[in-house]
Amino acid sequence: MFLNKLILLTTAAGMVAATVPAFAQHEHHQEPAKDTTGHQMHNMKSMDHAQMSHENSSHMTHSFSLSLPMTRNGSGTGWQPDATPMYAYMRHGSKWNYMLHGSIFLRYTAQNFNNDGKKGSDSKFSAPNWFMGMAQRQVGKNGLLNLRAMVSLDRLTDGGAGYPLLFQSGESWKGEPLIDRQHPHDLISELSVGYTQRINDKVDLTIYAGYPGEPALGPTAFMHRMSAFNNPDAVLGHHWQDATHITFGVVTAGVRYGKFKLEGSSFTGREPNENRFDFDKPRFNSYSYRLLFNPSANWALQASRGFIKSPEPREPDEDVDRTTASIQHSGNLEGKNRWISSTLVWGLNDAGEHHKEHSVLAESNLQLDKWALYGRYEWVQKSVGELGLDTIYGRQGFVTLPVSMFSLGLNRQIASFSNTLLQAGAQLSLYKPDHQLEPFYGKTPLSGQVYLRITPALMRM
Repeated sequence: MFLNKLILLTTAAGMVAATVPAFAQHEHHQEPAKDTTGHQMHNMKSMDHAQMSHENSSHMTHSFSLSLPMTRNGSGTGWQPDATPMYAYMRHGSKWNYMLHGSIFLRYTAQNFNNDGKKGSDSKFSAPNWFMGMAQRQVGKNGLLNLRAMVSLDRLTDGGAGYPLLFQSGESWKGEPLIDRQHPHDLISELSVGYTQRINDKVDLTIYAGYPGEPALGPTAFMHRMSAFNNPDAVLGHHWQDATHITFGVVTAGVRYGKFKLEGSSFTGREPNENRFDFDKPRFNSYSYRLLFNPSANWALQASRGFIKSPEPREPDEDVDRTTASIQHSGNLEGKNRWISSTLVWGLNDAGEHHKEHSVLAESNLQLDKWALYGRYEWVQKSVGELGLDTIYGRQGFVTLPVSMFSLGLNRQIASFSNTLLQAGAQLSLYKPDHQLEPFYGKTPLSGQVYLRITPALMRM
């Protein structure tokens, strides 16, 4: 069994290694912007858009604007701060520009290791991973076409039940809900096309379609946030904040005016099914809207609301109204590859009656060249039904109990090759569940992991 897992992990690493050289030969590097907003914005404005895109098609811009920098790209159509560093490979053609980025964690994780025999105590070798490719070209003077594809080998490396993650909930395997486990992502996590028409430097009109894709709901998904850059784990508030990042059928229309962007989406509310290799039926029975605001190069804010039809197949009659708000900050520190990125997120799932659950997340990553220190705090209201305890409690699953989690991690670059980094790290997580959960999980559960990670290097100019 261990040999099979090792073969799968080696295969995944080999796929990335085989892809790297073609992109790395043409890599352009880009330092994250300095944390001096006025100077940053002055430099950006001084780069006349005619120079950036009218005359020089070799420069890659934002996925959905010829007037914005590519560093603002988030997941889906979302925004990050312009000062966000980028770790990716890039290749320029005569008409098309290409980008590839992703991450593989080869790790051993042990959950609730200080409460042997209690709920959620599990350990496993696992390999969370994802890879995203993007192609972009200018159409005429003011048009921009963007194509994206994202894949994940989670189902092959981690199995149908995913990897152990204490107090995590959401989706199912073999008809049973996944509890204390993070579900694997679909092999095809995004296939999308977007077109943007620039009216002038301040105004863009965008249409985006994905099968699958991501609607205008929530912050940048956790695996794409630089504040979570070195953290192998999904967030416990995933299904309160950014779970719609893989949606089988979505169309989004957006208009940008200056520092603001207003978007609306129609999409499939049902979350991906257990078959991670197929394409689920598109339904377009849900909708959302989102307001994005980047006041400066260092900040990105969003507020959004979604009306999600029947997200869980095990509760087909339950609809969820999801509301989120988030703040992201990124800034460069003096020196080579030194930056800090932080995110604060609030999410609310409202399924009616007393079934209203909040989540809060705060995370940050401090990068000091080869060393990185990162942390995450979460507070999530979990229902006893989500944790599989409703029958034990003898009452309905609407009862919510809060769970707090704090994790701290440290990693270091140990090698580099073909503009690719190999890192080694360790992480420890401490949980504080509601006292009613202590008989099942223990008083202060601890989880830990050690890992190797493969990721593209920082882009520089």
